[in-house]
Amino acid sequence: MEISVLTIEIGSTITKVNGFHLQPQGPFIHLAQGFAPTSLAAGDVGLGVEQALDELQAGSGLRAQGAEVFVNSSAAGGLRMTVHGLTRSMTVRAANEAALGAGALVKYITSGRLGGDDLQEIVAIHPNIILLAGGVDYGDQETVLYNARQLATLGLRIPVIYAGNSAARPSVQSIFQQAGIETLLAENVFPDVDVLNIEPVRRLVHEVFNRHIIHASGMQRLGELTRFPVIPTPGAVLLAAELFAEALGDCLVVDVGGATTDVHSVTDGSQEWASRMLEPEPRSKRTVEGDLGVFINAANIVRLSGDTAWQARLSDLQALPVTEQQVQLTRWLCQQAVETAVRRHAGTVSDLYTPTGKRQVVKGKDLSAVQWVIGTGGALTRLPGGEEILRSLSQKAGKYLLPPVGARILIDRDYRFSALGSLAQVYPAEIKATFQQWMETEDSPRQNQPVRR
Repeated sequence: MEISVLTIEIGSTITKVNGFHLQPQGPFIHLAQGFAPTSLAAGDVGLGVEQALDELQAGSGLRAQGAEVFVNSSAAGGLRMTVHGLTRSMTVRAANEAALGAGALVKYITSGRLGGDDLQEIVAIHPNIILLAGGVDYGDQETVLYNARQLATLGLRIPVIYAGNSAARPSVQSIFQQAGIETLLAENVFPDVDVLNIEPVRRLVHEVFNRHIIHASGMQRLGELTRFPVIPTPGAVLLAAELFAEALGDCLVVDVGGATTDVHSVTDGSQEWASRMLEPEPRSKRTVEGDLGVFINAANIVRLSGDTAWQARLSDLQALPVTEQQVQLTRWLCQQAVETAVRRHAGTVSDLYTPTGKRQVVKGKDLSAVQWVIGTGGALTRLPGGEEILRSLSQKAGKYLLPPVGARILIDRDYRFSALGSLAQVYPAEIKATFQQWMETEDSPRQNQPVRR
C-alpha cells in the first residue's frame, strides 16, 4: 500500500505525522507515523514537520510524496477571545461553549452592559477576536446595541462575531462597519429559552482560527501544502468524537497534553436526569483546562493535588519520558489531570429546597449515558496504565454524573484520533467506517500497526 493521505499535527510540544491509505469506499488504513519536538522556538514549525516525516519514512520505508495533506495545529495557541452577552446563565454561557469547541481561549467574559473597567480589560488582553451575543430573538436589543457601540470605540482592528438577537443584527452590523471593524454574522447562539444553537458560531471561529494560525512561525509554508483549511486540533478531536458517537454510541474523550487537558463529550445524558436539569447543555461539549498540562503545567498539577511529596520529583520531568522515574512522574501527573479535568467537565447533583420540599437537581453535563471513554494524547497513549486511569473515574463519582462502570475503555494507542478528525472534514462517512472497523477488531486501535521494514 502507498500513503495516499497524510495528516500533520503541530502540537504545543510534539509534532506528529500520520500516513494513511484510503480504500475505495472503505475505511482508512493506518500505515505509518512519525514524531518530533515542535520547532516553534526555532522560528519555523516546518523543521519539526520535516523531522517527523523523516522518522515516518525511516520506520516504514514509505514516502508521502503526492499524498493529499491535512493540517491541524495548536502551536500558535488558541485564539484569545472575549465574550460579551446579556445574561451569564444564558447567552454568555452559550457563547462560551461555542468558543471552546472551536480552538478559542476565552480570556474574559461579561454579562450586561460593558463598563469602563471592562473596556480597559479588553484592551489589555488584546484579543484576536470578540464574540458579541445577547438576548433571545426579538427580545431585548438595548444592551447588545450599547455594547456594540462601546466595543466600536476601542480601535481594535480585529474581527467581531455577532451571534445575538437577530432583530438587532442590521444595527449591530452598521455600528461596526462605520468603525471599520470586520463583522462576521452568525445565527443567535440562544435563539429561545432553553435552546442552544452553537454550530454556526463554531464555524466562524474556525474560519478566523485558520487565518490566525497561518501567522505562526513557518505555518504559511505548511498552509501551502494543503488545499484544505488548517483547523484547530481541539476542533479536530471534537469532530472525530461526534462521528465516533454517530457510529458507535455516546462517548467521552480525554486528551491529555503537555500544556492543557481537553475533555470532549458527545451525549444527551440519561432520561433519569433529563427532567432535573437546571440549564440546557449542548450534545457536543468541550472544556479545556489550561492549568492541567503534564509538562508545561506540571508544577500547577502538584500544587492543586496538595501532595508535596511529588514536588521534589519535578526535576525528573521530561517532555518525552524515558527512565522509570520519568515515566512514574508523568503517569501520576496524567492521573491527576484526568480526574480533575473530567470532574470540571461533568455535571453535579445537588439538593434544592423549594416551598414544596427538597428535590434533586442537575447542573452541568450529564455523562451517565456515555458508552465509551476514549483516552488520547501522548501521556495516556504512550505510557502504561492509561486504561486503569480512565476506568477509575466511575469508581470516584460521588456527586458527579460520570460515565457508568460498564462504559468501555478505549486507548488511542496509535495516537491518531485527532488525525481522523482532520480527515473528517472531507471524509465523514469513511471516518465512521474506520471507527466501526476499529471496534470490530478490538477495543483499542492496534489492528493497523505502522508498517516496519
